Amino acid sequence: MASALASRMGLHSLRKKQLKTYNVVIATMDAELKFSCEIKWKGKDLFDLVCRTLGLRETWFFGLQYDVKDTVAWIKMDKRVLDHDIPKEEVISLSFLAKFYPENVEEELVQDITQHLFFLQVKKKILEEEIYCPPEASVLLASYAVQAKYGDYDPIVHKRGFLSQEELLPKRVINLYQMTAEMWEERITACYAEHRGRTRDEAEMEYLKIAQDLEMYGINYFPIRNKKGTDLLLGVDALGLHIYNPDNRLTPKISFPWNEIRNISYSDKEFAIKPLDKKADVFKFNSSKLRVNKLILQLCIGNHDLFMRRRRVDSLEVQQMKSQAREEKARKQMERQRLAREKHLREEAERERDELERRLLQMQSEAQMANEALLRSEETADLLAEKAQIAEEEAKLLALKAAEAEQEMQRIKVTAIRSEEEKRLMEQKMLEAEMLALKMAEESDRRAKEAEQLKQDLEEARESERRAKNKLLEITKCNPLPFLATMPPDIPGMNLSSENLSFDFKDTDMKRLSMEIEKEKVEYLEKSKHLQEQLNELKTEIESLKLKERETPLDILHNENAERGTSKQSNFKKVLAVQVYPIVCE
Repeated sequence: MASALASRMGLHSLRKKQLKTYNVVIATMDAELKFSCEIKWKGKDLFDLVCRTLGLRETWFFGLQYDVKDTVAWIKMDKRVLDHDIPKEEVISLSFLAKFYPENVEEELVQDITQHLFFLQVKKKILEEEIYCPPEASVLLASYAVQAKYGDYDPIVHKRGFLSQEELLPKRVINLYQMTAEMWEERITACYAEHRGRTRDEAEMEYLKIAQDLEMYGINYFPIRNKKGTDLLLGVDALGLHIYNPDNRLTPKISFPWNEIRNISYSDKEFAIKPLDKKADVFKFNSSKLRVNKLILQLCIGNHDLFMRRRRVDSLEVQQMKSQAREEKARKQMERQRLAREKHLREEAERERDELERRLLQMQSEAQMANEALLRSEETADLLAEKAQIAEEEAKLLALKAAEAEQEMQRIKVTAIRSEEEKRLMEQKMLEAEMLALKMAEESDRRAKEAEQLKQDLEEARESERRAKNKLLEITKCNPLPFLATMPPDIPGMNLSSENLSFDFKDTDMKRLSMEIEKEKVEYLEKSKHLQEQLNELKTEIESLKLKERETPLDILHNENAERGTSKQSNFKKVLAVQVYPIVCE
């Protein structure tokens, strides 16, 4: 019984303790922090816990932001966290962001963590186009962002396409130019390669030094109206208050530096900026939302306090931080120099090692070449021995052939003796042939005489024929017509056949010429057809790229002729037909 009572009391105590805490998620620019907070904690308690977790000492730039309706608000340090208009959920979500911006980042930002958080926040605002950045500055800022993330450029490691997944430029800049992602990467990489030797902190600082000169850097804009009801924009930053036209956030119409403002009064929805010069007019404006008015007042007070603080002697805490930062910077510089020396020595050692390896490879190559030369020499010696053996065998073979030649000479001598007898027989045959030739010469003379006799007989026959013709002419003088009637049509010596032959020759020549012309026409038509097919194919390919509005009068005439089927080829066919027709019909 007593144990059960103790158990119930313990459970009740645990539940009561659980009700006194709640969970909070703090989103920084590069991480999420989860805390279990007590209900009684004020904004300063949670804020200090976050700063201790991050190791942040420059706390005056930052704050805890939350969303409320259509605007944002900041956790007040002296007010309980749960008393703010935060959405009461199981886990409360807040953002740890820079609330105030420095005038000069290089002089005011001391800690690396402070600088890194500012870098991430400003970069995000530029990419989301909350801060306007011109294209050329965007490329340069992107190169410093790459240097901060990847370190020194190494062409072996950072190959083409290594930035393809990175968001480095505002979409407005990308859409402004007809450039591919590869072209943008090439431009950024060219700048990135020039930042060699810069550490991450140095690259981020260079980024912020460029960004702080942008017109919209560090300015919070609020819609307001002046006494006349004109819509305007109020800009609050580290230097003062600025009044803008709603459509121009880059150039203010009028500015009120903090050192020229005597007082800012706030009553209900109306603000009054009283210049230091009492003769100057008081600028009054109002905002329709109470939350926005409170936020404007907070930013004015905070920025004015920091403005005055910068112009006073630094507090002991700030002096201590700056001293530590200088010492840390000097230590890092010495460390970098030491690392640079070690890197140099390592590179020298690597070069010497590479040189020794090169020399070793060279010696190994020379040894291998010597071994190969020795092997070739041994192979050469073996080859020479083999050649000597072959030469000895050839000498033996030549001796054998010499003996055979000697035997052949003896045989030829024997054959020569036999040839003497054959020679005598040949001489005898030659004598017989000479006798036969004499006989044939005699026979030739006899035949020549016979031919002479026949020639004389032919002359006599022709003389008799001539006399017979004369006799015939004398007889036919009395009756020529009957003779013509009985004359055969193929008597030689008449001129009728020559005319017929001339006509036949002309008709054959015309037929051959006509056939050649027809052949040329067929070849020409085939060539014209092939050329026209090529032109039609090319026309089809480029038709989709044609701009009708750029056609010249000659183009229009050409198209009309093509539609009618009139072309240079068709005209040429007509001319050919006219030229060929008379030759064919002649």
